[in-house]
Amino acid sequence: MSKNKELGLEGERFAANYLLKRGWKILETNYRSGRYEIDVIASKNGMLAFVEVKTRTNTSFGLPEEFVDRKKAANIMKGAERYIRKIDWKGNIRFDIISILKKEWMEIEHFEDAFY
Repeated sequence: MSKNKELGLEGERFAANYLLKRGWKILETNYRSGRYEIDVIASKNGMLAFVEVKTRTNTSFGLPEEFVDRKKAANIMKGAERYIRKIDWKGNIRFDIISILKKEWMEIEHFEDAFY
């Protein structure tokens, strides 16, 4: 497995644990539907959150959250539509980004309602 893939998976596990500690229930990780992928799907208090996790080791090319462009956001929303239909969700939804900068420790920032 490539170092980038390993870093991404480590970040996704860290983000899922971060959400769990804040009372979220993790419904799916690495959810795939066709060509669409969502890193974490979580629920809390009638809210369904579709979370994109971006992990980097430095900011030479920008902050991790800056790597979620319009195309990526659109693909997440299409994947979310499929998931919502699959489970027949009737509650509220939102799209979050969890940005992780891995140094000697993991620096995390959670952007709620990051796009729609």
